[in-house]
Amino acid sequence: MSAVALGTLVFAAMLAAMFLRVPIGLAMFIAGGFGMVVLRSWSALVGSLKSVAYDVFATDSLAVIPIFLLMGHFAAQAGMSAALFRLAQALLGHRRGGLAIATIGACAGFGAICGSSIATAATMGQVALPEMRRAGYAGSLSTGTLAAGGTLGILIPPSIVLVIYAILAEQNIAKLFVAAFLPGVLAALGYMTAIALVVRRTPGLAPTTPRATGRELRRAILAVWPVLAIFALVIGGMYGGLFTPTEGAAVGAFGTALLALRAGMRLGGFLECLRRTAVATAMIFFIVLGAQLFNSFMAFTQIPQIAADAIAGSGLNAWVVLALILLAYLVLGCLMDSLSMILLTIPIFFPAIMKLDFGLPPEQVAIWFGILALIVVEVGLITPPVGMNLFVINAMARDVPMLDTYRGVLPFVVTDILRTIVLVVFPGITLIALRLLE
Repeated sequence: MSAVALGTLVFAAMLAAMFLRVPIGLAMFIAGGFGMVVLRSWSALVGSLKSVAYDVFATDSLAVIPIFLLMGHFAAQAGMSAALFRLAQALLGHRRGGLAIATIGACAGFGAICGSSIATAATMGQVALPEMRRAGYAGSLSTGTLAAGGTLGILIPPSIVLVIYAILAEQNIAKLFVAAFLPGVLAALGYMTAIALVVRRTPGLAPTTPRATGRELRRAILAVWPVLAIFALVIGGMYGGLFTPTEGAAVGAFGTALLALRAGMRLGGFLECLRRTAVATAMIFFIVLGAQLFNSFMAFTQIPQIAADAIAGSGLNAWVVLALILLAYLVLGCLMDSLSMILLTIPIFFPAIMKLDFGLPPEQVAIWFGILALIVVEVGLITPPVGMNLFVINAMARDVPMLDTYRGVLPFVVTDILRTIVLVVFPGITLIALRLLE
């Protein structure tokens, strides 16, 4: 059997194992190890395990992931999600659909200090879902809004998936964060516009609520200033070159820890934050290790290089190839989680993209493609039938049928697709902030 045929069979077997609910990291680890033994030898597998593990975890680039996760847990302990929602509610809650729009704004703010889509969706769901229920919002609008708003955690910096992409594509993490900011803001504005249009067409989905008093608004503003201060310190410090992303994450984690202590966090809460961070980090790192072993096996089969050469020599227009790759991401996003998708596909798609001519310098192509991939991965999180955020939110709202959640999220999917098309056609929108800082 040829190396290419073996690689194809092992890849198909790995996907089948994932669909059968084998843990993703384990599926990639076993597939890569089995392929390495068949293609080469047991000694080659042992040697690869030693080198892969060291190459992956000896670098300090991955250290930013557990620190950002810890920052998110401290932020939840400090009540930042609730403070953000109360401010947005005070500003917009009296308008029709205002609570849903406020939820999107709060998700964007919490995503800026969390970096995880599912964590953002789950945390904001605990805060916003009861409020929308009390206000009489339809279950479809409530769950659809929360599922879509949670995706902002993966797009608005800091983003864990974007860190992984930076490592795989050997790009600067801070530059990717800069480039992701404007598309993230556009995503939030697009979601708010979708809500406004939906409730205008069907007013019964979202009853109006009383306007906040001036005192309530002032109290909400005072409660949220620490969030703004930490975001400005972490993101501004990284963009301004005061510290690296890892140092910025450490500063943010320390700041949110102080706020959590001020909000009443005790030793038990502190230890729970550490435990949750350790569990999430172990899961992510094992997925990374499994993906690296599998990608090492795929490199020996030459499939990524053959695929890149075939795409580059196909004669297809570069924009057509990009559209096909993004379409593949959209389909895979309905079946796989975002981190696994990035880890599996970037070693194949990235070399192909870098061989095509888009009229941009190579670094800008790499950053632009990374943001586009992240956006389409984000769409997959809310695309039926297997969008992860849909299941997270629906599990919190068990009285809402899954079909209603699917129906409620469709307007947000439409805005995501339109935004992706705009960013593909006009790369300068993604790169403008990066160019201004150069």
